Amino acid sequence: MSLINPSDSLEQQNEKLLEITAALMRRVEQDTNRDGLAYTQFERAALLEDQVRQRTLDLEHTLGLLNDSNDQLAAANTETERARADLAVAIEAVNEGFALFDARDRLVLTNSRFCEQIFDVMADLRPGISFDDYVGLVSSSRYLELPLTESRADWVANRLRYHREPSATLNVRLTGDRWLQISEHRTANDGTVVLQTDISAIIRLEREERTRLIDRQAKMIRATLDHLTQGVCIFDQRTRLVGWNRRVRALLNLPHDTLRVGARVDRLLDELWTEINFDRAETPVELLAWVRKPSGRPPLTFEVGRGDAQTLAVMCQEMPDHGFVISFTDVSNERAAARALANANEMLERRVLERTLELEDAVAAAERANASKTRFVAAASHDLLQPLSAAKLYVAALSGPQAAPADREIVSKAQSALNSVEQIIDSLLDISRLDSGRAQFDVAAVPLNDVLGPLRSEMGPLAQEKGLDLRVLANSASVTTDATFLRRILRNLISNAIRYTERGKVMVGARRRGDDTVRLEVWDTGPGIPEDDQDVIFQEFTRLDARASASEGLGLGLAIVERACVQLGHPLGLTSRVGVGTGFFISVPRARAARPPSGDIPKGTAQYQKPAPLGASGLIVLLVDNDLEFRRAMTLLMEKWGVSVLDVGTAEEALHLLSEIQIAPDAALLDQHLGTGMSGTDLLDVLRDRYGPAPAAILSADRSDALQAHCIQRGVDLISKPVDPMALNALLDKIPASPAT
Repeated sequence: MSLINPSDSLEQQNEKLLEITAALMRRVEQDTNRDGLAYTQFERAALLEDQVRQRTLDLEHTLGLLNDSNDQLAAANTETERARADLAVAIEAVNEGFALFDARDRLVLTNSRFCEQIFDVMADLRPGISFDDYVGLVSSSRYLELPLTESRADWVANRLRYHREPSATLNVRLTGDRWLQISEHRTANDGTVVLQTDISAIIRLEREERTRLIDRQAKMIRATLDHLTQGVCIFDQRTRLVGWNRRVRALLNLPHDTLRVGARVDRLLDELWTEINFDRAETPVELLAWVRKPSGRPPLTFEVGRGDAQTLAVMCQEMPDHGFVISFTDVSNERAAARALANANEMLERRVLERTLELEDAVAAAERANASKTRFVAAASHDLLQPLSAAKLYVAALSGPQAAPADREIVSKAQSALNSVEQIIDSLLDISRLDSGRAQFDVAAVPLNDVLGPLRSEMGPLAQEKGLDLRVLANSASVTTDATFLRRILRNLISNAIRYTERGKVMVGARRRGDDTVRLEVWDTGPGIPEDDQDVIFQEFTRLDARASASEGLGLGLAIVERACVQLGHPLGLTSRVGVGTGFFISVPRARAARPPSGDIPKGTAQYQKPAPLGASGLIVLLVDNDLEFRRAMTLLMEKWGVSVLDVGTAEEALHLLSEIQIAPDAALLDQHLGTGMSGTDLLDVLRDRYGPAPAAILSADRSDALQAHCIQRGVDLISKPVDPMALNALLDKIPASPAT
């Protein structure tokens, strides 16, 4: 418990301490009991006095510090008031209206220029008013001039939207053609500074400058319009005439009092109807509907005529303010030129049509001649192949072991001559098919060894006969091509190389060119081909060796090679040195996998060897062919092999004979084209129905791909005429003889 109240002043506390001390002294002096209690109380009073003195000193020190703080605070307050006064003076010195709102959007202070143009708002602007109330006061002021399309509520919403931005600038229009630019900026403590700048003078200056610019532009537009070759009329959105140029008066030949400001477009059109002719009868109605449409008019174009000599192109175009412009362009010269050009084109078309008809007649005649030539070659070749086939069979029948050596030499030469004739006919057929575009290619993956191997066997004897070294290098690659035509191409190249090479060698091989191409090459050590003749050699019936006989060919081999390479897409090239030799190159696409060999038996000198004896005797073969000599030759040859032949000329005779003798043949050799009645394949179907499946072959001089496909579909062999005795012998050797009946 304290003896003094801390809330008392220092003077009061000192007085109380002095009274307490005096009372204690009196008590000590009066109370002198023997236990010394009075002295003890005296000592306690003395100690208390020391504490009071120390406390008093602390309080005096604290009071000194407080007085210093009060002095500093007073000085700071003085500086603050001075700064506030300076800020007020500075804000008042600003030319713009100034207002400061705190972070709670409460008005802190303004200068006298703030809202001085909005007199009815200044009285209500006082510190503490909210920003929303300030905007409400401004929006309700009679000095605020709102846009025509904006209400006061919309204006308030837009003003508050600007206020939410970190900084914003907007223009406010006041009555009396006055303008304020309002700028807002956010302070660091999230307050807002609002500046109002009177920009009325700037707006008026810009307006005057815009007016002067518009006047200058109007003068320029007027000058431009007057210098246009087009006539122009300008109408406002109420379809009244507001401008035109001199050219329109000259083009339309209008009186001076017709074109006047404010004239309605329909009145002007009424005056023009009698002067002009429209290109279409419905154009006037469309034009009136177009000009009476208030907005959204699409461009409209048409032509009118004044008399017979003048044509005007009219274009109507809407402007952004929903007015429109009508322009007139004199296109008389262009239309006259177009009519003259149309007449000239019509005359040219007639002349071109006449020439075209003449050319069509000439082309048709050429095509007929070409077709006639093709048919003639095919027919002649077919007719030649029939007796040629019989002749070869007769010669083959004479080449038995019983013939004398001299006769065998004669037979060999006859065989060679017949082979040459056959090769010539084959070449003619190939040229005919390639030229007519009727050649069909069976392009597939082909192993090169399936092509090169048979060629080595076929052409080897020819090279050996001339003492040449023929080397055909094997190659395991496969190429994408037609195997038959590739074999013919290489056969012709090798045959030419052997024919024109007197000594040395002929080499055939293949090189890989990258990963996608294989180049087939045929080299020889012949006389070479002069550079001037390297293009000529691919022409039909062209041979550089004039001494060569017709039995050595007609000069069609390289022509066939070139045409086949072009149609197969295999680039063909050659290199040659006179006196050294020649090399031919064919680039063929490389294939990844190859199909099995087709089994096509190549033709040539090597295949006409002595036929091997049949494995069994007593075969009965039905031979149907309408060529008597061919049947006799075939019968003679097969009878020498121990085969019994039933030969007839027609399908009906064959069926009648088999029905009469009641014998089923072991094999059938049927000509495809029997002249009348059934074909060879039709007869084969009947025979298979009656006697079951049996080996058969179709004999024909028709080399077409269609017949080959037809035979493959029927599952029957096709032997081309002239018949190869080796191929016939191989076919019959596979047939077991039937037991005797």
